Amino acid sequence: MKKNGFSLIELVVAMGIVGILAAIAIPAYTAYTKTANRTDATRTMTSDAQALERCYSQSFTYVGCASGVSGPSAQGYYTVTVAPTANSFTITATPRKSPQTKDSDCATFTLNNAGTQGASTSGGVANTQTCWGST
Repeated sequence: MKKNGFSLIELVVAMGIVGILAAIAIPAYTAYTKTANRTDATRTMTSDAQALERCYSQSFTYVGCASGVSGPSAQGYYTVTVAPTANSFTITATPRKSPQTKDSDCATFTLNNAGTQGASTSGGVANTQTCWGST
């Protein structure tokens, strides 16, 4: 007499294989997502810098140009703040929404009026090339 179905051993082996695949795939996907979401900060900061430069070209000061620029990034993963002076500005982006709040490799992004990009880890170590996508 032929029996249909799976044996308990076959089921346990299949569950083990799925568990191993999940243990590899989930962390890899999470790391990829964090890396991809970093562009939300860099793109928003670059766009804000362009807006500040347009305002400066009309009024010859950055003071008063920051209205409507600070706030959440385009996709909402970062909080973007602008610190303007008469002749310079610094834009800073910090994570505000998961999974970016767990991205210790790129905890802070900066961009200034000279176009100098910066980034640091949650420990304060410079990590600009990795965070801005140069490597």
